[in-house]
Amino acid sequence: MSETPYRGRLAPSPTGLLHLGHAATFRAAQERARSAAGRIVLRIEDLDRERCRPEFVDSLLDDLRWAGLTWDEGPFWQSERGDVYLAAWRVLAAAGLVYPCRCTRKDLARALSAPHAEDEQAEPIYPGTCRPPEAQPRPETEPGSSNWRFRVPGGEVIEFVDGHHGPQRFVAGVDFGDFLVWRRDSVPSYQLAVVADDAAMGITEVVRGADLLRSTALQILLYRALGAPPPAWHHVPLVLGPDGRRLAKRAGAHSLRELRQLAIVSGSDSVRCSSHDAGQSFSP
Repeated sequence: MSETPYRGRLAPSPTGLLHLGHAATFRAAQERARSAAGRIVLRIEDLDRERCRPEFVDSLLDDLRWAGLTWDEGPFWQSERGDVYLAAWRVLAAAGLVYPCRCTRKDLARALSAPHAEDEQAEPIYPGTCRPPEAQPRPETEPGSSNWRFRVPGGEVIEFVDGHHGPQRFVAGVDFGDFLVWRRDSVPSYQLAVVADDAAMGITEVVRGADLLRSTALQILLYRALGAPPPAWHHVPLVLGPDGRRLAKRAGAHSLRELRQLAIVSGSDSVRCSSHDAGQSFSP
């Protein structure tokens, strides 16, 4: 047993109403924390200024509580933690591990949200258009009006053992390329923000969906660059819709709010769903 007390987290994003897939993942995180007599931190990932809306923010906490989810610390809002992300960027810049980049707005949009399997498969490996020939420490103390990419060590094998899926192996420069850590509009990318937050909050295990397995390899590189020990990883199977595809806000998945209304109408406290493993029921 580790001598470090268990600290997990729930990290919803108010870019849409929460759905059953979120609830299943968050419940797994809660159950693992409780079984380890640990604590749960609630962090609201609200950096996407274009997609985060007041109505989603207002409903988020209520929907979490309706789903029977609780937390011990927070909520903390990423939009209020800019100093944490800037400090992390400065460490990377001083080590020469990031460089300014002028490439595509489409790439920049992807960097702000947690990536999913279908998104990652469509994203090509960065060709190195703006990559300098050698890594050099940067004297800047502010990102300025540039986008910034992390310089991955090409050919390096990143391995870790996932709590659900077992041993994982990714190759830098083959499975992923130099990735964005900062946008020119002074917003950190998803990858940098979650690593900086999880390190600062002392998270010992990250429980999230299996579509983020590859992101773990990128984040391990950031932990190493920031001199912080990485947490344990546990990626749960995705909840699937009737068409066999993962539930997603952008695909119109039923929200917890809608399911709550259905439960009231039907007089049932149980909602049926399916995962990669087997059908399962969810009861708030």
